[in-house]
Amino acid sequence: MVQSQAMLIGTLLNVAGILIGGIVGLVRRKPLSVAQESWFKIAIGAFTVFYGLRLTWSSLSGSFGQMIKQLIIAVVALMLGKIAGRLLRFQKASNRLGQRAKEIITAASTTGRPHSTDGFKTCALLYCAAPLGILGSVSDGLAGYFYPLAVKGVIDGLATLGFVRMFGWSVMLAALPVLAFQGTITLGCAQLAQKFEQHQAILLYVNSVAGLLVFAVALVILQLKKIELADYLPSLLFAPLLTHFLG
Repeated sequence: MVQSQAMLIGTLLNVAGILIGGIVGLVRRKPLSVAQESWFKIAIGAFTVFYGLRLTWSSLSGSFGQMIKQLIIAVVALMLGKIAGRLLRFQKASNRLGQRAKEIITAASTTGRPHSTDGFKTCALLYCAAPLGILGSVSDGLAGYFYPLAVKGVIDGLATLGFVRMFGWSVMLAALPVLAFQGTITLGCAQLAQKFEQHQAILLYVNSVAGLLVFAVALVILQLKKIELADYLPSLLFAPLLTHFLG
């Protein structure tokens, strides 16, 4: 039980970020300045780059040749995952959720009188559909690496700070589906990590791919490159398969 609780550190930090952002938004009515928003974006992007590459680097082991082989398998997993994700239309599904949230925000801005549940639905859609939440939950469950979810907690907290002024306190309730969704993924991955404890190489390959995808999230945050992140999520499944057949 203690181990399960420890594996939820990332999700709990994410939930705390949402609640803190909501409280600050209710107390501090003045929005962030453009300079402050820019600073936060750069800082979050930098931390995401660091924690993504750190996860990948810590997942590499052995000689230089073995590390190159591991990186090649990770890249191949990303390529196959991209193909599978596009066939399954993961990014299009993610875009539809984002579009739905945008419609709710637009309607609330137009009428000036949003429905009491609009804030909850908007934030729940945006926070749970974020690829960083899935990637962070997987790395937290497999290796206790909660840092990507900590970064997501800051992102969601800043978003909640803005949404709470539009929708009111109901946006803070989005912490509940985040806790349920990400917590379930984390605990599920923790169980898998225990079952494959004798096959650490498989887990390391999954983490190396997750780290590269977290790094890709940073490129999107910093607006350096547009990447269809949701389409790459199947890479997390291809990584252990390739490790089994080629590792």
